[in-house]
Formats: sequence, C-alpha cells, structure tokens
Amino acid sequence: MPAKQIIHVEGLSRPGAAFSPVIVTPPGRLFFVAGLLARGDSGEIVGQGDAAAQTRQICRNLGKAAQAAGGSLESIVRLDIYVTDIAFKDQVNAVRREVFAVDPPVSTMVQVGQFTESDALVEITAIGVVSG
Repeated sequence: MPAKQIIHVEGLSRPGAAFSPVIVTPPGRLFFVAGLLARGDSGEIVGQGDAAAQTRQICRNLGKAAQAAGGSLESIVRLDIYVTDIAFKDQVNAVRREVFAVDPPVSTMVQVGQFTESDALVEITAIGVVSG
C-alpha cells in the first residue's frame, strides 16, 4: 500500500479546493505538528498583509517539521487551517494547490478572531504518518 491512499466516496461530491475527502494509511508512526505561523528563520512573521505569502512560508516550515519527524510534505494526511478572514481562502487554496499538487491531505479551514501574533493571517496544524 502506498504511504497514503485517497478514497473518493460514492455519493459525495469531489472537493472543489485542494484537499482529499478520505485518506487511508498503512500502519506507521503518526506525527503531529502544532500550529505554525509564517515565521522566518529569525522568528519574525513574514509576508505581512499577504495571506498567500504567509501560507507559502508556513508550508516551508511544515516541510521542515515533517522532515524532522522522518517524513516529507507528502507524509501529511490532515491539515487544519485557520484564517483571520475567510476571504483569504482563494489565496490559501492557490498555494495549497501548488504545494500539495498530488493527493492532497484532508483539510478543514475556518475563520478565527485573531492569533497570538497580530501580523499573522494564517495558522496551520498538521498530522502526518511515516512508516514504522
């Protein structure tokens, strides 16, 4: 079985955004990534005022976190995406389509009031699986 198998459920419409409806994984080790903001190498928020730039930076950081856990971005099976304005969804989804072009993770996106950093527009948490 591949690292993750995408399941399309009969009777459910296919997602219009960059996510899969259901994913099955073989036995392995799960890793969980805490909420990531768009922090650069020195800890500053990058892409101020630009949800796409912040999403791109978060995905870079997510790739680093996945690699540290023994995986890669392809190992990610779930994303929870929080935005301060749901109007950012098209910008966020455009980046997600680039980063997760093949077999994207299952996902949820919701609008929240604010983050711990006032310049943050997007925060992402993730779950991944690596072979045991």
